[in-house]
Amino acid sequence: MKDVQEDRFIVSVKVGAKGQITIPAEARKMFDIKEGDTLMVMGDKQKGIAIVKDEAFYALMGAFNNGDGDTDK
Repeated sequence: MKDVQEDRFIVSVKVGAKGQITIPAEARKMFDIKEGDTLMVMGDKQKGIAIVKDEAFYALMGAFNNGDGDTDK
């Protein structure tokens, strides 16, 4: 299944024998994910799995720690 728009997409991926997935080219381009980048994998049993670049995660956590909630700094 593949549905790609300018600012969002839905793509199915398969999990390989070692538990690996390939991040689709559309996602790598949209989120500027390059070889060697570190990604954070977060999971919630009710809501599912999310994958974000580590710098976005740390920026969000920094905003929460500062108490301002502004993640655009």
